[in-house]
Amino acid sequence: MRILFTGDSITDAGRDRRDYHDLGHGYVSCVADLLRTEMPNTDFEFINTGISANRTGQLFDRIYYDAAAFKPDIVVLLIGINDIGRRYKLGESHIETSDEQIEANYRSILKQLKKHTNAKIITMSPYILDAEINKLFPLDTSSGENMRKDLARIAPTIRALADEYADDFIPLDELFEIALKTQPYPTYYSNDGIHPNANGSEFIGRVCADHLKKILEN
Repeated sequence: MRILFTGDSITDAGRDRRDYHDLGHGYVSCVADLLRTEMPNTDFEFINTGISANRTGQLFDRIYYDAAAFKPDIVVLLIGINDIGRRYKLGESHIETSDEQIEANYRSILKQLKKHTNAKIITMSPYILDAEINKLFPLDTSSGENMRKDLARIAPTIRALADEYADDFIPLDELFEIALKTQPYPTYYSNDGIHPNANGSEFIGRVCADHLKKILEN
């Protein structure tokens, strides 16, 4: 059972990019550990092709060689937060991604996966956890609030695309919002508002593993 994870830094999580079996130190590694423990009779192969700082357009450019060409049985996709974040990272030379382009890129990614593989597809929503996001974008003190508004605007589109093309959807933004209400401080799952710490990686890993198990058991 070949399960491939792809996306940006949240998926990359410091992996050795010379080895696609190196899962990094984030949620992908947590998923692999959980599934191997809870489904010991399944022969798993886990692949991580996340690349830090990627936006939807960059992932589309490599989606064939870094995903479809592996002929995975399941693809887990998490992408989009950098498209929004780069709008607020001042002092850098970049081209912003409009909401319309995010939708077009995301749709193209999913269509390529459907065209070139028979994989089941799980998409996960991008998220912002708290105002500490300003640590990533220190030149714009309103970036956290503005990014939240942008994410809230694009989130229904990502969900709709999942309904159209994917086999499952994980609303990480909603799940984190609920979970944070029971935690002692706002940085419990992430130190900067986006990148999960150990707690955040375990949280995403548990949720993702549960969704994968449902697909595998059906």
